[in-house]
Amino acid sequence: MYLKVVGSAAGGGFPQWNCNFHLSRDARKGAEHIRPRTQSSLAASADQTQWVLFNASPDIRQQIAATPELQPSETAAPRSTPISAVVLTNADVDHIAGLLSLRERERFVIYATARVLAVLEQNAIFNVVDPALVERRELPLHQVSPILNWQNVPTGISVEAFAVPGKIALFLEDQAKAEQGFGTEKGDTIGLKIMSDDAASAVFYIPGCARIDGDLKQRLDRAACLLFDGTVYTDGEMLTSGVGAKTGQRMGHLHISGDDGSMHALSDLAIGRRIYVHINNTNPILDDRSPQAATVRESGWEIGYDGMEIRL
Repeated sequence: MYLKVVGSAAGGGFPQWNCNFHLSRDARKGAEHIRPRTQSSLAASADQTQWVLFNASPDIRQQIAATPELQPSETAAPRSTPISAVVLTNADVDHIAGLLSLRERERFVIYATARVLAVLEQNAIFNVVDPALVERRELPLHQVSPILNWQNVPTGISVEAFAVPGKIALFLEDQAKAEQGFGTEKGDTIGLKIMSDDAASAVFYIPGCARIDGDLKQRLDRAACLLFDGTVYTDGEMLTSGVGAKTGQRMGHLHISGDDGSMHALSDLAIGRRIYVHINNTNPILDDRSPQAATVRESGWEIGYDGMEIRL
């Protein structure tokens, strides 16, 4: 199985267009120790011919341009794509807005939970991705689902979707239900176990997660590879940096550091490779020379970046 981190940043990308925090300023200046990043997405293939895209970020056109594997081959039809399917992990704007850029009457398949499919159905703008050409298929929880292309030919990739603690998309929040998670329900945020027919091991992709519970730890133990939510290093960093008024928890993301962070919570698990993705523009691990980045690496974690390749 071949995987490529297409985008490793959280919503807004890095540097974010209106962010003047020092990390974004340094990224704009071309600092060698800071890599620009596009918004969260992952691609997987069993044969390097058919590719499955996990989340369609607003940066998808730029991401395809930077990823030869996702471009039409020289011998392909005048209009074609190696992208056979798009699998959505939630309805956040940074994960679904890219669908609008895939509107050129090209055939592929969208897979998502019933909750996320309902969001697409209720927002007429997504009909520019013509449902008559781009079929929307429900992704059930807790069962292995082969990912098929529009002709129902197997891509060689299968996934098992499972609910993780998270939050309903920002634009769907019900303020009257603030104390009940703003209307969050099971299936709003999922994690994925990604497998290929030829690989003996699997990758777990969880770009959004608000809490690590016992069920999730049991599922992840002995995983060959984990790509996990690395949005913020500390829960309140957006407040202390002066760029926002929300904590990581308020956004549905667990912070990395501290006794109650993901780095500690997963430290006792046998995981082959552990990689942080979906990294916010305030997170100090974006600076390769920062002490926080050093701590993450010393703890056995890798810091995801655009173009990062994984083979199993």
